[in-house]
Amino acid sequence: MPRFNNFVPSSTVGQTALAFTRTWRHADASGQVLGRLATRIAIVLMGKHKPIYDPSNDCGDYVVVTNCKDVMVTGKKADQKLYRSHSGFPGGFKEVPYKVMMEKTPEEIIRKAVSGMLPKNRLRAKRLDRLKIFPGPEHPYEANIIKDHAEEFGRTFKQAAATEEAQAQAPAVEGNAP
Repeated sequence: MPRFNNFVPSSTVGQTALAFTRTWRHADASGQVLGRLATRIAIVLMGKHKPIYDPSNDCGDYVVVTNCKDVMVTGKKADQKLYRSHSGFPGGFKEVPYKVMMEKTPEEIIRKAVSGMLPKNRLRAKRLDRLKIFPGPEHPYEANIIKDHAEEFGRTFKQAAATEEAQAQAPAVEGNAP
């Protein structure tokens, strides 16, 4: 018999209110490939980039996507991709081509791509509510965005961290020079 049979390690170590604070991130979709951008957005909405990530907790950040009308797709997807929906009534099946969807509602293209990459559970709707998409460069959340993370959304986290380290060391080197 172990001596500490009723000892249960605390699972709340490091999970403070400060760790759960939501930051606002900006992603510029112009020139980005749709699938790669959507995966990066889904990771941030879920909170997987944070060390306190837990699949049952919603600890993700807000994401503001601008210039969604300039997002790219690879291969022949621009001509062949179809968005399908059904109303539930007989004859209620609809197919909308990618090009038509891009002209009418380009923000729905990114929303559907990100929605498909999020887990299908109760937290999905809450996470999608934190995704704000705009067809142009203007948006009303400019005051909420403290640091612009637009460059990070096209790269992996390791590449983004390496760039930040290089930028942090560059001013230190210049400051030490006589």
